[in-house]
Amino acid sequence: MYSDKKSILQLAALLKAHGIRKIVLCPGSRNAAIVHTLANMEDFTCYSITDERSAGFFAIGLSLQGGGPAVICCTSGSALLNIHPAIAEAYYQQVPLIVISADRPAAWIGQMDGQTLPQPNVFGSLVKMSVNLPEIHTEEDEWYCNRLINEAILETSHHGKGPVHINIPISEPIYRFTAKQLPEVRVITRYMGLNVYDRDYKELINKLNSYNKRMVVVGQMNLIYQFDKKFIKPLSKNFVWLTEHLSNQTTPAIPIKNFDVSISAMDEERQEQMTPDLLITYGGHIVSKQLKKYLRNHPPKEHWHITPDGKVADLFGCLTTVIEMDPFEFLEKIAFMLDNKPTAYPMVWENWCKIHPAPALSYSQISVTGDLIQALPTPCALHLANSSTVRYAQLFPLSSEVEVCCNRGVNGIEGSLSAALGYAAASDKLNFILIGDLSFFYDMNALWCRHFHNNLRILLFNNEGGEIFHTLPGMDKSGSLSRQFITAEHQTSAKGWAEERGFLYLKASNASEWEEALATFTSAEEQPQPILLEVCTDKNEDTRLLREYYQSLKNK
Repeated sequence: MYSDKKSILQLAALLKAHGIRKIVLCPGSRNAAIVHTLANMEDFTCYSITDERSAGFFAIGLSLQGGGPAVICCTSGSALLNIHPAIAEAYYQQVPLIVISADRPAAWIGQMDGQTLPQPNVFGSLVKMSVNLPEIHTEEDEWYCNRLINEAILETSHHGKGPVHINIPISEPIYRFTAKQLPEVRVITRYMGLNVYDRDYKELINKLNSYNKRMVVVGQMNLIYQFDKKFIKPLSKNFVWLTEHLSNQTTPAIPIKNFDVSISAMDEERQEQMTPDLLITYGGHIVSKQLKKYLRNHPPKEHWHITPDGKVADLFGCLTTVIEMDPFEFLEKIAFMLDNKPTAYPMVWENWCKIHPAPALSYSQISVTGDLIQALPTPCALHLANSSTVRYAQLFPLSSEVEVCCNRGVNGIEGSLSAALGYAAASDKLNFILIGDLSFFYDMNALWCRHFHNNLRILLFNNEGGEIFHTLPGMDKSGSLSRQFITAEHQTSAKGWAEERGFLYLKASNASEWEEALATFTSAEEQPQPILLEVCTDKNEDTRLLREYYQSLKNK
């Protein structure tokens, strides 16, 4: 029988799954549930060492003898500190060690409770990774716990070997051993490139070819990559390719971009039918909430993430494999390893998405965004500030000659205008900026600098508050006390500041004014001054139109 603590069960199952066998167990009460569980598993060879100072070095010896990571498990408090000298030795000798420490719940640290001290990150820079496991109460807690343990174990041999620390808070009751078996756990593996000499290489390629429904999702990438023609056909016909505008030109095939709308129109049966067996991802952030929700609720059998840094990024909660290499090198390497067996899967996605065109709405922030994107002169750069602008732009097709930029690293509103101005200052193309009022006024000092030129066109959506916040529950009630604070309602115009800074100021408050201003704003001819076009819309109308549009998709 094992401990009923789910974090301990996850730990034990993952140690076993990753092939770790040598474990040093130190006595104690807080770690008794961990010790009991590990000692009762025949998969492990356990060693009992009372003095943690000696136990740490004993574990180093075990690791050196076999080459794989050894485990040392101790109780809470100063017992953990006694392992510090061994940790330092393991770090500088590059010996893979996994230190597992039991801990009191965070609420009791610093409260005069026995054997307590702040244990997370106690080894500082002398470990390659330190993780503090959550106590598991929900499915998300269990996913998070699983991910952290996988990451820590993988890090023992990532870019050199060394020690890691896994801290486990354990609440009362501790001594309850009711679990009869270990859970089925998700094991994340890492490949350091695709090396033909790797013993698992052939297995990975066989897995790739075993799946009929294969999808590639590309996140934000600020570059253009030209694939050689010989790679385009085998790659394009074997995968569904989903990208957002922020991905720019980084796929060998013509990607599907209106998937947000198309996913919204799927019923449950179709969602199941169109779920990929294998998902491959590369690039940075994904904006689409619809795609995240879809793949989290309908996970593929496997998810491979291709990234040069080899870090775990489990966006959809189903990551199984990290391949540490340049994604374009990966794609070109697998292009001629694909078995090319006939699959209708890419065509199923393409046909479904073709029947869901961009929305045709009356005058609103959404319709203005679509009109502008259609009228953009090419080539040019399009800068999308965060929140509504980046989401609405995704609803409309965009020329491949338009380069798209956006601050999606952390996704905050600060600096959207400044980053765009910096880019435009070093660019010889026209630079168009779509920005909301809160983002603009937050960063309006960006126009205080001298380093902008006549190649700058700013389209400011001013609906007197944070438009996207109006979609939150309760924000449609004008009498809501919190509404003014959450949506930051205001009555501010950019006219005075724009003219002060030398911009040609234009304004549109209805469809006819917008149509007239659009021609000047998107003119490819050189203008004598930069342009700021302030578009005023009704935030309630914007929200209503979008809600009705998505509802109409579900009703079809």
